[in-house]
Amino acid sequence: QVQLVESGGGLVQAGGSLRLSCAASGRTFSRYFMGWFRQAPGKEREFVAAISWIGEVTKYADSVKGRFTISRDNARNTVYLNMNDLKPEDTAVYYCAVSIILSSDYGRYDYWGQGTQVTVSS
Repeated sequence: QVQLVESGGGLVQAGGSLRLSCAASGRTFSRYFMGWFRQAPGKEREFVAAISWIGEVTKYADSVKGRFTISRDNARNTVYLNMNDLKPEDTAVYYCAVSIILSSDYGRYDYWGQGTQVTVSS
């Protein structure tokens, strides 16, 4: 089992920045790929970013490339999502998740956090 707890969400104006954190406990964190997904009201959950075991490989959705950065600190069992130049369309509940592969498919992720709300006002 892996337990995941997200934090760092909040209300921000368009153009602002937020940093989300996801703290993991349970099985060996460094052996998992980590991903961030988001879900807006009335929409399906969508991929945001993913990172490999030691952070040497990352993957982003086209909609966030150049604005969001995923990183991880295996010593702290934490993965981060730095979000810059936020837009109203980034408003969603953001979830972190664990996978054994680097994937943008949420079906490939086995454990999920409860999510943290990000709201971007125009």
